[in-house]
Amino acid sequence: MSNYVPLYVTATVTAAGVLGGAYLAYRLAQDKPTKLPETWERVGVLKTINVYPIKSCAPVVLNTVECTYLGCRDGWLRDRVLMVIDDKRNFITARAYPELLQVFPSVKNSVLTLSHPNMESMHVNLAEVVALHKPEKAVVWGDQVPVYDCGWEASEWFSRLIDRASGGYRLVYYTVDNCRKLRKNANKIYKFTKNDTGALPDETSFNIVNEASIDDLNTRLAPDSRVSQRNFRPNFVMTGPQAYDEDKWKFLKIGENVFEIIKPCFRCVLTTIDPETGVRNSKTEPLTELKKYRQAESVEERKTCGNSPRMGLQMALRSGPGGKISINDPIYAA
Repeated sequence: MSNYVPLYVTATVTAAGVLGGAYLAYRLAQDKPTKLPETWERVGVLKTINVYPIKSCAPVVLNTVECTYLGCRDGWLRDRVLMVIDDKRNFITARAYPELLQVFPSVKNSVLTLSHPNMESMHVNLAEVVALHKPEKAVVWGDQVPVYDCGWEASEWFSRLIDRASGGYRLVYYTVDNCRKLRKNANKIYKFTKNDTGALPDETSFNIVNEASIDDLNTRLAPDSRVSQRNFRPNFVMTGPQAYDEDKWKFLKIGENVFEIIKPCFRCVLTTIDPETGVRNSKTEPLTELKKYRQAESVEERKTCGNSPRMGLQMALRSGPGGKISINDPIYAA
Protein backbone atom coordinates (compact mmCIF):
# COMPACT_ATOMS: atom_id res chain seq x y z
CA MET A 1 0.00 0.00 0.00
CA SER A 2 1.29 3.44 -0.86
CA ASN A 3 2.18 5.85 1.99
CA TYR A 4 1.31 8.79 -0.24
CA VAL A 5 -1.30 11.09 1.25
CA PRO A 6 -2.86 13.61 -1.15
CA LEU A 7 -2.09 17.24 -0.34
CA TYR A 8 -5.76 18.19 -0.11
CA VAL A 9 -6.30 15.50 2.57
CA THR A 10 -3.39 16.84 4.60
CA ALA A 11 -4.71 20.37 4.25
CA THR A 12 -8.18 19.28 5.27
CA VAL A 13 -6.94 17.45 8.37
CA THR A 14 -4.76 20.41 9.33
CA ALA A 15 -7.64 22.84 8.89
CA ALA A 16 -9.91 20.60 10.92
CA GLY A 17 -7.32 20.50 13.70
CA VAL A 18 -6.97 24.28 13.70
CA LEU A 19 -10.73 24.82 13.69
CA GLY A 20 -11.22 22.17 16.36
CA GLY A 21 -8.59 23.82 18.53
CA ALA A 22 -10.18 27.22 18.02
CA TYR A 23 -13.60 25.87 18.95
CA LEU A 24 -12.19 24.15 22.05
CA ALA A 25 -10.53 27.38 23.12
CA TYR A 26 -13.83 29.22 22.53
CA ARG A 27 -15.75 26.70 24.65
CA LEU A 28 -13.16 26.81 27.43
CA ALA A 29 -13.33 30.60 27.43
CA GLN A 30 -17.11 30.40 27.76
CA ASP A 31 -17.02 27.86 30.59
CA LYS A 32 -14.11 29.37 32.55
CA PRO A 33 -15.36 31.14 35.71
CA THR A 34 -14.93 34.90 35.72
CA LYS A 35 -12.48 36.21 38.32
CA LEU A 36 -14.50 38.58 40.47
CA PRO A 37 -13.11 41.78 42.02
CA GLU A 38 -12.04 41.85 45.64
CA THR A 39 -12.23 45.63 46.04
CA TRP A 40 -15.42 47.62 45.51
CA GLU A 41 -16.40 51.28 45.66
CA ARG A 42 -19.89 52.30 46.67
CA VAL A 43 -21.30 54.47 43.88
CA GLY A 44 -25.05 54.76 44.45
CA VAL A 45 -28.35 53.09 45.19
CA LEU A 46 -30.97 51.25 43.17
CA LYS A 47 -33.97 53.47 42.43
CA THR A 48 -36.16 51.46 40.04
CA ILE A 49 -36.70 47.83 39.00
CA ASN A 50 -38.44 47.15 35.69
CA VAL A 51 -39.43 43.73 34.37
CA TYR A 52 -40.63 43.42 30.76
CA PRO A 53 -42.57 40.14 30.45
CA ILE A 54 -43.28 40.73 26.74
CA LYS A 55 -40.56 41.97 24.40
CA SER A 56 -41.31 45.60 23.36
CA CYS A 57 -44.34 45.94 25.66
CA ALA A 58 -44.66 48.04 28.82
CA PRO A 59 -42.80 47.13 32.03
CA VAL A 60 -43.99 45.85 35.38
CA VAL A 61 -42.40 47.93 38.15
CA LEU A 62 -41.41 45.93 41.23
CA ASN A 63 -39.79 46.49 44.61
CA THR A 64 -37.89 43.17 44.73
CA VAL A 65 -36.83 40.59 42.15
CA GLU A 66 -34.89 37.36 42.00
CA CYS A 67 -31.85 37.29 39.71
CA THR A 68 -31.51 34.32 37.33
CA TYR A 69 -29.39 33.66 34.26
CA LEU A 70 -32.47 34.46 32.18
CA GLY A 71 -32.89 37.82 33.92
CA CYS A 72 -35.22 39.27 36.56
CA ARG A 73 -37.90 36.99 37.98
CA ASP A 74 -40.80 37.10 40.40
CA GLY A 75 -42.55 33.72 40.24
CA TRP A 76 -44.17 33.37 36.82
CA LEU A 77 -43.27 36.97 36.04
CA ARG A 78 -39.98 36.86 34.13
CA ASP A 79 -38.14 39.31 31.94
CA ARG A 80 -38.64 39.09 28.16
CA VAL A 81 -39.86 35.50 28.02
CA LEU A 82 -42.77 36.37 25.73
CA MET A 83 -42.83 38.05 22.33
CA VAL A 84 -45.12 38.65 19.38
CA ILE A 85 -44.25 37.03 16.04
CA ASP A 86 -45.58 37.52 12.51
CA ASP A 87 -46.87 34.92 10.06
CA LYS A 88 -43.29 34.08 9.05
CA ARG A 89 -42.42 33.25 12.70
CA ASN A 90 -40.14 36.31 12.99
CA PHE A 91 -40.24 38.43 16.15
CA ILE A 92 -41.67 41.93 15.90
CA THR A 93 -40.84 44.94 18.07
CA ALA A 94 -42.05 48.44 18.81
CA ARG A 95 -39.44 49.77 16.38
CA ALA A 96 -41.94 48.95 13.63
CA TYR A 97 -45.07 48.45 15.75
CA PRO A 98 -45.16 51.22 18.40
CA GLU A 99 -48.64 50.05 19.48
CA LEU A 100 -46.84 47.40 21.53
CA LEU A 101 -45.48 50.02 23.93
CA GLN A 102 -48.99 50.63 25.26
CA VAL A 103 -49.64 46.96 26.01
CA PHE A 104 -49.49 46.68 29.82
CA PRO A 105 -48.88 43.13 31.02
CA SER A 106 -49.30 41.85 34.55
CA VAL A 107 -48.86 38.39 36.02
CA LYS A 108 -50.68 36.93 39.03
CA ASN A 109 -49.82 33.34 39.88
CA SER A 110 -49.50 31.89 36.35
CA VAL A 111 -52.10 34.13 34.69
CA LEU A 112 -50.84 36.80 32.30
CA THR A 113 -53.23 39.73 31.83
CA LEU A 114 -52.92 42.06 28.84
CA SER A 115 -54.32 45.60 28.94
CA HIS A 116 -54.35 48.41 26.37
CA PRO A 117 -56.20 51.78 26.36
CA ASN A 118 -58.13 50.84 23.23
CA MET A 119 -58.63 47.11 23.81
CA GLU A 120 -60.52 44.90 26.20
CA SER A 121 -58.33 43.07 28.71
CA MET A 122 -57.52 39.44 28.08
CA HIS A 123 -55.95 36.62 30.08
CA VAL A 124 -53.51 33.81 29.26
CA ASN A 125 -52.77 31.04 31.74
CA LEU A 126 -49.08 30.36 31.19
CA ALA A 127 -49.22 27.12 33.17
CA GLU A 128 -51.84 25.81 30.74
CA VAL A 129 -49.77 26.97 27.79
CA VAL A 130 -46.82 24.93 29.07
CA ALA A 131 -48.96 21.89 29.89
CA LEU A 132 -51.05 21.76 26.71
CA HIS A 133 -48.79 23.00 23.91
CA LYS A 134 -45.81 21.41 22.20
CA PRO A 135 -42.62 23.42 21.60
CA GLU A 136 -42.34 25.18 18.25
CA LYS A 137 -39.72 27.41 16.64
CA ALA A 138 -39.65 31.19 16.26
CA VAL A 139 -36.89 33.49 15.07
CA VAL A 140 -35.03 36.24 16.97
CA TRP A 141 -32.31 38.12 15.05
CA GLY A 142 -32.00 35.27 12.57
CA ASP A 143 -31.68 32.52 15.20
CA GLN A 144 -34.33 29.93 15.99
CA VAL A 145 -35.60 29.79 19.58
CA PRO A 146 -37.96 27.24 21.19
CA VAL A 147 -41.38 28.63 22.12
CA TYR A 148 -44.92 27.65 23.05
CA ASP A 149 -47.79 29.25 21.16
CA CYS A 150 -50.09 31.05 23.62
CA GLY A 151 -53.25 30.23 21.69
CA TRP A 152 -55.84 31.69 19.37
CA GLU A 153 -57.32 34.29 21.74
CA ALA A 154 -53.95 35.98 22.31
CA SER A 155 -53.27 35.82 18.57
CA GLU A 156 -56.59 37.44 17.74
CA TRP A 157 -56.05 40.16 20.39
CA PHE A 158 -52.62 41.20 19.11
CA SER A 159 -53.69 40.93 15.48
CA ARG A 160 -56.62 43.31 16.06
CA LEU A 161 -54.32 45.69 17.95
CA ILE A 162 -51.70 45.80 15.19
CA ASP A 163 -53.65 45.70 11.93
CA ARG A 164 -57.34 45.37 12.88
CA ALA A 165 -57.38 41.84 11.46
CA SER A 166 -57.28 38.49 13.20
CA GLY A 167 -54.82 35.65 13.03
CA GLY A 168 -51.73 37.27 11.53
CA TYR A 169 -49.71 37.59 14.75
CA ARG A 170 -49.01 35.13 17.57
CA LEU A 171 -47.95 35.55 21.19
CA VAL A 172 -45.28 32.99 22.09
CA TYR A 173 -43.60 31.93 25.33
CA TYR A 174 -39.97 30.82 25.73
CA THR A 175 -39.82 27.13 26.62
CA VAL A 176 -36.53 26.43 28.40
CA ASP A 177 -34.50 27.59 31.40
CA ASN A 178 -31.29 27.97 29.39
CA CYS A 179 -30.27 31.23 27.71
CA ARG A 180 -30.84 31.37 23.97
CA LYS A 181 -27.76 30.84 21.88
CA LEU A 182 -25.39 33.68 21.13
CA ARG A 183 -25.97 35.87 18.11
CA LYS A 184 -23.44 35.37 15.35
CA ASN A 185 -20.20 37.33 15.84
CA ALA A 186 -21.24 38.32 19.39
CA ASN A 187 -17.94 37.17 20.87
CA LYS A 188 -15.56 38.93 18.48
CA ILE A 189 -15.13 41.86 20.88
CA TYR A 190 -17.18 41.22 24.00
CA LYS A 191 -16.90 38.43 26.58
CA PHE A 192 -20.31 36.82 26.26
CA THR A 193 -20.78 33.38 27.79
CA LYS A 194 -23.56 30.85 27.34
CA ASN A 195 -25.30 32.22 30.46
CA ASP A 196 -25.51 35.86 29.38
CA THR A 197 -28.11 36.24 26.63
CA GLY A 198 -31.33 35.66 28.57
CA ALA A 199 -34.48 34.36 26.94
CA LEU A 200 -35.60 36.88 24.29
CA PRO A 201 -33.77 40.20 24.91
CA ASP A 202 -31.66 41.63 22.11
CA GLU A 203 -28.36 40.97 23.87
CA THR A 204 -27.97 40.38 27.62
CA SER A 205 -30.11 39.32 30.58
CA PHE A 206 -29.76 42.61 32.50
CA ASN A 207 -29.57 46.30 31.60
CA ILE A 208 -28.94 49.30 33.85
CA VAL A 209 -28.97 53.08 33.30
CA ASN A 210 -27.58 55.92 35.38
CA GLU A 211 -30.25 58.53 36.14
CA ALA A 212 -27.63 61.32 36.10
CA SER A 213 -26.69 60.43 32.51
CA ILE A 214 -30.32 60.77 31.42
CA ASP A 215 -30.58 64.07 33.31
CA ASP A 216 -27.49 65.35 31.49
CA LEU A 217 -28.96 64.29 28.15
CA ASN A 218 -32.14 66.21 28.92
CA THR A 219 -30.17 69.41 29.46
CA ARG A 220 -29.06 69.10 25.83
CA LEU A 221 -32.54 68.44 24.42
CA ALA A 222 -35.33 70.87 23.59
CA PRO A 223 -38.18 70.79 26.16
CA ASP A 224 -40.51 68.97 23.74
CA SER A 225 -37.94 66.20 23.14
CA ARG A 226 -36.91 65.35 26.71
CA VAL A 227 -36.96 61.71 27.75
CA SER A 228 -37.31 59.49 30.80
CA GLN A 229 -35.69 56.21 31.76
CA ARG A 230 -38.61 54.45 30.07
CA ASN A 231 -37.26 55.49 26.65
CA PHE A 232 -34.26 53.25 27.37
CA ARG A 233 -36.15 50.25 28.78
CA PRO A 234 -33.68 49.31 31.56
CA ASN A 235 -34.17 46.64 34.19
CA PHE A 236 -32.44 48.81 36.77
CA VAL A 237 -32.13 52.57 37.31
CA MET A 238 -29.39 53.82 39.67
CA THR A 239 -28.91 57.13 41.40
CA GLY A 240 -25.75 58.54 42.95
CA PRO A 241 -23.02 58.43 40.29
CA GLN A 242 -22.08 61.44 38.19
CA ALA A 243 -23.22 61.43 34.58
CA TYR A 244 -21.36 58.80 32.50
CA ASP A 245 -19.33 57.48 35.46
CA GLU A 246 -20.58 54.10 34.27
CA ASP A 247 -18.23 54.21 31.26
CA LYS A 248 -15.25 53.22 33.43
CA TRP A 249 -16.80 50.28 35.29
CA LYS A 250 -16.19 46.58 34.59
CA PHE A 251 -18.35 45.06 37.35
CA LEU A 252 -21.33 46.11 39.47
CA LYS A 253 -22.61 44.66 42.72
CA ILE A 254 -26.21 45.35 43.71
CA GLY A 255 -26.83 44.11 47.22
CA GLU A 256 -24.89 40.82 47.14
CA ASN A 257 -25.45 40.13 43.44
CA VAL A 258 -22.42 40.59 41.18
CA PHE A 259 -22.74 41.50 37.50
CA GLU A 260 -20.10 41.72 34.81
CA ILE A 261 -20.54 44.58 32.35
CA ILE A 262 -20.42 42.90 28.97
CA LYS A 263 -20.70 46.01 26.81
CA PRO A 264 -22.26 49.46 26.54
CA CYS A 265 -25.86 49.50 25.40
CA PHE A 266 -25.85 50.92 21.87
CA ARG A 267 -29.16 52.63 21.21
CA CYS A 268 -31.57 52.37 18.29
CA VAL A 269 -34.66 54.13 16.93
CA LEU A 270 -36.85 52.65 19.68
CA THR A 271 -35.58 55.39 22.03
CA THR A 272 -37.23 58.00 19.77
CA ILE A 273 -40.75 56.65 20.35
CA ASP A 274 -42.66 58.12 23.30
CA PRO A 275 -43.34 55.13 25.60
CA GLU A 276 -46.50 56.79 26.91
CA THR A 277 -48.14 57.54 23.55
CA GLY A 278 -46.32 55.46 20.93
CA VAL A 279 -45.67 58.63 18.89
CA ARG A 280 -42.30 59.02 17.14
CA ASN A 281 -40.24 62.13 17.82
CA SER A 282 -40.20 64.28 14.67
CA LYS A 283 -36.56 65.26 15.31
CA THR A 284 -35.46 61.65 15.94
CA GLU A 285 -34.51 62.61 19.48
CA PRO A 286 -32.82 61.65 21.70
CA LEU A 287 -30.88 59.59 19.15
CA THR A 288 -29.75 62.60 17.11
CA GLU A 289 -28.30 64.38 20.16
CA LEU A 290 -26.70 61.25 21.59
CA LYS A 291 -24.86 60.64 18.33
CA LYS A 292 -23.05 63.97 18.80
CA TYR A 293 -21.21 62.89 21.95
CA ARG A 294 -21.87 59.25 22.85
CA GLN A 295 -20.39 57.29 19.94
CA ALA A 296 -18.39 54.11 20.47
CA GLU A 297 -14.79 54.90 21.34
CA SER A 298 -12.90 52.10 19.57
CA VAL A 299 -12.64 51.24 15.90
CA GLU A 300 -13.54 47.62 16.69
CA GLU A 301 -16.77 48.65 18.40
CA ARG A 302 -17.68 51.01 15.57
CA LYS A 303 -17.45 48.06 13.18
CA THR A 304 -20.18 46.27 15.11
CA CYS A 305 -22.44 49.14 16.19
CA GLY A 306 -21.97 51.68 13.40
CA ASN A 307 -23.04 55.14 14.58
CA SER A 308 -25.38 53.89 17.31
CA PRO A 309 -24.68 55.91 20.50
CA ARG A 310 -24.17 54.61 24.04
CA MET A 311 -26.56 54.95 26.97
CA GLY A 312 -26.61 52.39 29.76
CA LEU A 313 -24.86 49.07 30.31
CA GLN A 314 -25.52 45.49 29.23
CA MET A 315 -24.75 43.12 32.12
CA ALA A 316 -24.62 39.42 32.96
CA LEU A 317 -24.99 37.68 36.33
CA ARG A 318 -21.73 36.37 37.79
CA SER A 319 -22.64 35.57 41.41
CA GLY A 320 -24.95 32.66 40.61
CA PRO A 321 -28.75 32.57 40.35
CA GLY A 322 -31.28 32.96 43.16
CA GLY A 323 -30.14 36.18 44.81
CA LYS A 324 -32.64 38.96 45.52
CA ILE A 325 -32.40 42.63 44.56
CA SER A 326 -34.55 45.34 46.14
CA ILE A 327 -35.19 49.05 45.78
CA ASN A 328 -32.66 51.14 47.76
CA ASP A 329 -30.02 48.40 47.70
CA PRO A 330 -26.51 49.87 47.67
CA ILE A 331 -24.63 49.67 44.36
CA TYR A 332 -20.88 49.07 44.22
CA ALA A 333 -18.57 49.31 41.20
CA ALA A 334 -15.20 47.83 40.28
